[in-house]
Amino acid sequence: MPNSQIPAQPGPQYISVDIETAGPNPSTYSLLTIGACTVEEKPTTLYMELKPVNNKMTPESYALHHLDLKRLSERGLDPERAMRDFDDWIQSVTTNGRSPIFVGFNAPFDWMFVCDYFHRFLGRNPFGHAAVDIKAFYMGLTGAPWSETGMARLASRYLGERTMTHHALRDALDQADMFHQMLDEARGLSNHRA
Repeated sequence: MPNSQIPAQPGPQYISVDIETAGPNPSTYSLLTIGACTVEEKPTTLYMELKPVNNKMTPESYALHHLDLKRLSERGLDPERAMRDFDDWIQSVTTNGRSPIFVGFNAPFDWMFVCDYFHRFLGRNPFGHAAVDIKAFYMGLTGAPWSETGMARLASRYLGERTMTHHALRDALDQADMFHQMLDEARGLSNHRA
C-alpha cells in the first residue's frame, strides 16, 4: 500500500495533571487534590478533593497549599470513588481511539501519587506507563540544562510571569498552556527541518 493510502493513526490525548499532597511519598502521605485538563485550545477540566487516608501532613506541604485535613476528611471524596471518577473522566476525553498521556511539571512527583492511587484503589492505571515531564521535554526542545528548567524560567517564557498557585486545577491549566506552546514550537522546528 503506498504511503499516501496508509490511514492516519489517532494521536495521543495529552492530559495535564497536577496534585497537592500531604507529604513527599504515597506510602506515608495522602493525595489531597487532583486537577486535570486536556492539552487543547479549549481544555476540558476536572478538579476533585479527596479524603486523606491518614492524619499525617508535613509542615512544608501545608505551607504550600494550606489544605485542611479535617475539612477534607468531612467533605472530600473517598479515594476509591475519586480514582473511579478520574478514570471515567479520562475515558470520556480520550475518544476515537486516542490514548491518554499524563503530562506534568516535574511529572515524577505527581505521577508517583497518581499511579499509586490508581493501582491501590482501582487495580490499574488508565495511563499505563505513558507520561511526559514538561521539564525534560523543554530540555530536549531547547537544549537547556536541567538547572534552567525551573518554573520561574519557564513561566517567564510561556506564561507571562504567572507562577504556580498550588491549586491543582489552576496549575494543571498553566502546565497545559506551557506544554501546548512547547508542542507548537516542536512542530515548527520539525516543519522547518522538512
